[in-house]
Amino acid sequence: MGRGDKRSKRGKISRGTSGKTRMNPKQLKRTRAAKRIAAAKAA
Repeated sequence: MGRGDKRSKRGKISRGTSGKTRMNPKQLKRTRAAKRIAAAKAA
């Protein structure tokens, strides 16, 4: 695992891509908001 690995965070950074391991800011906002809403509903 390192720069050449597609699935690691380092590999994502070196390639300039995003995904499950390294989300782009828009995806991150969406998932955080969804988690907040789900937590509020559960409580």
